[in-house]
Amino acid sequence: MEPAQSDEDVPTQKRILFVEDDNALANVYVVRLEAEGFKIRRVNNGEDALEAALEFHPDLVLLDIMLPKLNGLDVLNIFRNTPETTELKVIILTALGQPSDVARAKELGVNEYIIKSQVVISDVVTQIRSMLDV
Repeated sequence: MEPAQSDEDVPTQKRILFVEDDNALANVYVVRLEAEGFKIRRVNNGEDALEAALEFHPDLVLLDIMLPKLNGLDVLNIFRNTPETTELKVIILTALGQPSDVARAKELGVNEYIIKSQVVISDVVTQIRSMLDV
């Protein structure tokens, strides 16, 4: 009989905090990312994103801009100005493609800016894997 695997034997799953208020889209991404072996926590507003980042300690945040309570650019700004989250890898995944939105996100230190309508989920997974070296 094989001994039970302890937590130390299991490779550490990379953690992704997914901040998205569209439930249908979020469900598709959560299922795919979990199938890819990531540990996912999903929240649907900016305020919860701040709390979850401190509690969940994600390796990467997938962040929408248009969110209830606090928009994604404000969340990114707070992440970059909070010692515990200043180095957090952040990919903005949004419907907003205006040059001013992209410029503002880059000004705030986003790692990658992806426009939802210009990618398929496998492109996003590839970007995540590249950013996390997995």
